[in-house]
Amino acid sequence: MSKKKQVTLKIFAALALTDLLETFAQFCFKKSAISAELLKISFFGAGLEFVGMLVRSPFLWLGLFSVFVIFVLWCAILSEIDLSVAVPVASISYITIPLVSVIFLGEKISLMQWSGISFILFGIILVSLSTKTSEEL
Repeated sequence: MSKKKQVTLKIFAALALTDLLETFAQFCFKKSAISAELLKISFFGAGLEFVGMLVRSPFLWLGLFSVFVIFVLWCAILSEIDLSVAVPVASISYITIPLVSVIFLGEKISLMQWSGISFILFGIILVSLSTKTSEEL
């Protein structure tokens, strides 16, 4: 079993970058879908036309590039810290994506959704604190 490694400032910055890139990628995917939303996919030919419109969207390609960068960063992060620590800490995108959706896409988030997002934030804090506590023991 490998020795548990501490979350350094460098690793934390990489995790934060993956969250920002994840938020950006999801925003780009939504923007590319919005550009093709006028099509109703009710038969196979319309589905192909929808895909054709998506492929022509620069937002789709920006999103895919972001996912590739996330993959490379994620592999580097996982070579340094435990998966059980990395995933919860990298869950900040569950908070940033709704914020970006409200600010830039005009979406509405219900009180119930904000409550769930608050629980996620609380969980991230608990996981972060638990790694410090277990390392001190």
